[in-house]
Amino acid sequence: MSSPDPQVRAARNHTDRPSTDHNPSATARRADGTTAVRGPVVAVTGAAAGVGAMLTERLAAAEEIKQVIAIDERRGECAAAQWHILDVRDPAIADKLRGADVVVHLALDLDLETDPAARTAYNVRGTQTVLTAAAAAGVHRVVLCTSAMVYGALPDNELPLSEDAELRATAEATGVGDLLEIERLARRAPRAHPGLNVTVVRPAVLVGGTDTALTRYFESPRLLVVAGSRPAWQFCHVEDLCAALEYAVLEKADGELAVGCDGWLEQEEVEELTGIRRMELPSAVALGAAARLHRIGLTPSPAGDLAYTMYPWVVSGSRLHDAGWRPRWTNEEVLAELLEEVSGRHTVAGRRLGRKDATAAGAAGATVALLGAAAVVRRARKARRR
Repeated sequence: MSSPDPQVRAARNHTDRPSTDHNPSATARRADGTTAVRGPVVAVTGAAAGVGAMLTERLAAAEEIKQVIAIDERRGECAAAQWHILDVRDPAIADKLRGADVVVHLALDLDLETDPAARTAYNVRGTQTVLTAAAAAGVHRVVLCTSAMVYGALPDNELPLSEDAELRATAEATGVGDLLEIERLARRAPRAHPGLNVTVVRPAVLVGGTDTALTRYFESPRLLVVAGSRPAWQFCHVEDLCAALEYAVLEKADGELAVGCDGWLEQEEVEELTGIRRMELPSAVALGAAARLHRIGLTPSPAGDLAYTMYPWVVSGSRLHDAGWRPRWTNEEVLAELLEEVSGRHTVAGRRLGRKDATAAGAAGATVALLGAAAVVRRARKARRR
């Protein structure tokens, strides 16, 4: 199955954008018959790249938005936005937020290769500073973006999870500790800053120019399946995430919002759609090897990442659906898009190799799925035989 072409995507972006017909307060008729925008002024952090850049362009083109303030450490490409160049941890950001009605905070570092301590310092301190600065600047709403990973991947999870489900994740997976702390900051903010409303958006496996342990799972020649596990795959395309963030900006939905494609794919369906065969390992072998690989620095992914390929963490997205939002992408389409993105990439033990190196590693029996667990087992066996 091929993913939609750019014209289809453009049409989707246009059709899923909220209409002023449903938001009459967004515009006013001038005496000369033209329309004046009365919508919010929106500030976006992390606006120069990734989801932040996509959202900045989308909001700048939306009739319901009066103005977009773009904040990042470098200038992005959206000429229609008003740019401010600074680190989100700088308290001076409060001055840049004055006049904004809503702040969408997307300046997060979830790079697999970033030092974990530096990543946490940036993510948590940045969110704290943005929340405090927004309150000081008179902003009435902050929209934060974490991940549906905060619900945790557990064998007894309901399919799907409601937004009100308990956050049972631990800090053992990449960046999840930071996201849990951001969730705590979001819940405390209205008490610490009366009058400040906080909306949290939690996407499923995000696809569209992203690089995570979960997208790298599909870069391996075999899909690692832990024996006795019950995987359920739900994706979220970045275009659908931006549409959901726009709903939050326009206050069409608030509170805690989960976002993803409708439904989910079982592991067998994923294997059939991708054409990638599985490699099944016992739980103790897979988890133990993953922990050792990470501990000795062979893989950027801690063992906790493996749980998200073992057990379900599918979300319903009911609050966004109740507000009228609908995903424009299906799980099948997003998976096809992901396969196109990772085509030609080769991952061994969580790290990318060139085609020649990957072929050699495969011939030696070291190329395996997400964490390269079988490589450790086979090498250990060979060492013992020697």
